[in-house]
Amino acid sequence: MSGNTITQTAMPTVTPAAATAARPSLAQSRAARELGLKRGEFDLAVRLGCIRTVPDEGGAGRRVARAEIDRVRSGSGFPDALRERVKTVGTSEGAALMDVTTARFTRFARLGFVTPVTFYLNRYRAVVWRYLAEELRQFAESEDNAPLLSGRTPEGLRDQLDAGLDLRARNWRGRHVGFLLRQTEDPWARAAAMASLLDPAQVAEIVADPYERAYMNRFRPEQTPHGAPDSPAAHVAARVMTAEDPDEISWLRSDLANELKEAREHRPAPRPTPWPEPPATSLRPRSAEERHFIDQRQTVDQRQTVEEPQLIEKPQLIEEPARPRGLLSWLRRRNP
Repeated sequence: MSGNTITQTAMPTVTPAAATAARPSLAQSRAARELGLKRGEFDLAVRLGCIRTVPDEGGAGRRVARAEIDRVRSGSGFPDALRERVKTVGTSEGAALMDVTTARFTRFARLGFVTPVTFYLNRYRAVVWRYLAEELRQFAESEDNAPLLSGRTPEGLRDQLDAGLDLRARNWRGRHVGFLLRQTEDPWARAAAMASLLDPAQVAEIVADPYERAYMNRFRPEQTPHGAPDSPAAHVAARVMTAEDPDEISWLRSDLANELKEAREHRPAPRPTPWPEPPATSLRPRSAEERHFIDQRQTVDQRQTVEEPQLIEKPQLIEEPARPRGLLSWLRRRNP
């Protein structure tokens, strides 16, 4: 019978590709744990392009797709090869890696032969630069750099060092803005990346509209905190992250202006909704008859207010009956 019949519903077939696409993305902290990386190593791997991230649909930063985790894990030599690509060293380790003295390594860095990849402040608020170990090995293995590694520093380079040349902060800024631009295609975010390396006064000259500045600041990249806000350490870090050389400021301003022009064409900055204008009927001038009627009405109202007496109800007095005069009153006077 139909009441005892059980209908078998066919289950949809899920392909491996569809199952992978259906798997959720991971927060960056969770992705770092699954890849066996420290958070600093993971952040550097993202900036170097070793790990790709995707925008969070909820607008809370960026995430890592499960398929990307699988891709990185399937790479040759994982996880040691990945850790080696993001390994950083300081001045002493870098000098030992290149088989030179720390003084020579510092000269290389100041002249721009090696570029820092990150920095931090020590307890004395001194800037400590970190370099990619892989890049230092490549520099030391190049035959073109052999005279610099063992010979005397050329005279022209010595003159620049004596004049105080130090390109470490500038080269770091150039590398840092390259990281930021690779992570986004949105014109407003790219403009914010350029603005993050300029002094606010420089930004205000290029982006004169306050609504555009406010909208661009929404996309301002997050920066690693160095001490409490307005602390001496924070001021030192701000100097490192702000362009100082005139030519560097010039090309940053030019790039910001170009990105801003593209951002305006792509998506104008939102502005507050203007107040609605009053209806046209309320602005129509009154006719002579209407003005005469209004004047008469106001005159009548004023006259009634002034001439209308105030009615005050007086209390009603009850008269007492007069005392009788005659014999009875005479007797009362005689016998009080």
